[in-house]
Amino acid sequence: MGKAEAVLDETMLIRDVDRGSHYIRDWTGEADGDPSFVARPRNVDEVVELVRYCADNGLAVVPQGGHTGLVEGASARIEGGHVLVSLERMNRIRAIDPLNFSVEVEAGCVLEVLHQAVEAEDLMFPLSLGAKGSCQIGGNVATNAGGINVLRYGMMRDLVLGLEVVLPDGRVWNGLKTLRKDNTGYDLKQLFLGSEGTLGIVTAATLKLFPRPSHVETMFLAVETAAEAIRLFAAARRHLADLLSAFELISDRSVELALTMPDLVNPLEMAAPYYVLLEASSSGPLDLEALVGGFLEFALEEGMILDGVRASSVAQAQKIWAIREGVVEAQVKHGTYLRTDVSVPISEVAVCIDEVEVALAGAVADGVVLTYGHIGDGNMHFVVMPPLTMAEGPERHAWIKASEAVIFEIVDRRGGSISAEHGIGRVKRSAFEKRASATQMELLRAIRSAIDPDNRMNPGAIFE
Repeated sequence: MGKAEAVLDETMLIRDVDRGSHYIRDWTGEADGDPSFVARPRNVDEVVELVRYCADNGLAVVPQGGHTGLVEGASARIEGGHVLVSLERMNRIRAIDPLNFSVEVEAGCVLEVLHQAVEAEDLMFPLSLGAKGSCQIGGNVATNAGGINVLRYGMMRDLVLGLEVVLPDGRVWNGLKTLRKDNTGYDLKQLFLGSEGTLGIVTAATLKLFPRPSHVETMFLAVETAAEAIRLFAAARRHLADLLSAFELISDRSVELALTMPDLVNPLEMAAPYYVLLEASSSGPLDLEALVGGFLEFALEEGMILDGVRASSVAQAQKIWAIREGVVEAQVKHGTYLRTDVSVPISEVAVCIDEVEVALAGAVADGVVLTYGHIGDGNMHFVVMPPLTMAEGPERHAWIKASEAVIFEIVDRRGGSISAEHGIGRVKRSAFEKRASATQMELLRAIRSAIDPDNRMNPGAIFE
């Protein structure tokens, strides 16, 4: 009997890992790897036991949540002895504090489950992603997740009050405070937010909650240009008294693709170059309906909107949001393609979109370019799908890399970021290192070396 059997509880382990399982294959279906085994700890003590075992046996550790990422940040590796640590069994909601508007939750809790639990207390956790039915809180922390409500509530970095983390040497840092104000030295939790599992394993978090909105207004509006969409955004920010919670731009090609999904229809009779999905919400006695009515009247008078529909029910609002979600769901039917997740200052969004679409039309003809994203916070997704006649292989890969180079060059020129919310992982590592300054890399490596000197936590993510 080997050392693993003598030290680790076998009920925690999966020895014979199916290469087609969700532990290996991520949402894209492109990730692959060959871990020594998969571990599924049930509590912090088992995580500690596992991490110490890996240290003693020279095994790298790859923490994994819902495995819904798009940059292979939580994927198994082909090379080197390593263990996948799935937090899926650590899924308890430990405590909800309605008076403090906070919740303590384990890392493996699925985001949608947390939503349902706090809604039962008439509260809301505002982070919302297309993958909410699968993604887990630990992964949301490790990737500093964003989503549709960043405009009003911020990224995961803005929603975390405290963390519990198992460090690379097996020690536990318990920083599960629920304080809004705490200036006692460095804010250590911020080191682990967005660290992609390279500094430790997040096992629990304390999070901010908010009053559950009692009024929600959802609109689907047609606009002529990206510039008009940004003008509409500025007007919405001023007219809706900071109650604007989502502002999504969706191009006509993106909507066309979404409508290939079952039961989806365009709620507008006229086609338009771009559409805006706008949502505002409030709680208490504020008259949101009147505010929204005044905003729409102003926007129509100013010629910002070509056409529009205002959801008259929760069901209609859900159908509108299903179009946005359908854009992503329909992509996976088209083979290997380019997904980007970029950001620029909001004032640069419109010109960036125009430049990218024109440049791609010339550089990679015959492909399908989809433009959509959370433009209220400057985050856009340019998706480029090769021609249907192009087979999988080197030519397709080169075509995708050429498309990416075009987009990244424009984003660089506009003072943007090549990763707004998905992280670096392994997929964007080279592009990140090309753009990071020597000082930035030196500081990042110094932090990594101080916490994980043996480079055992998720090696290959973020850094070479």
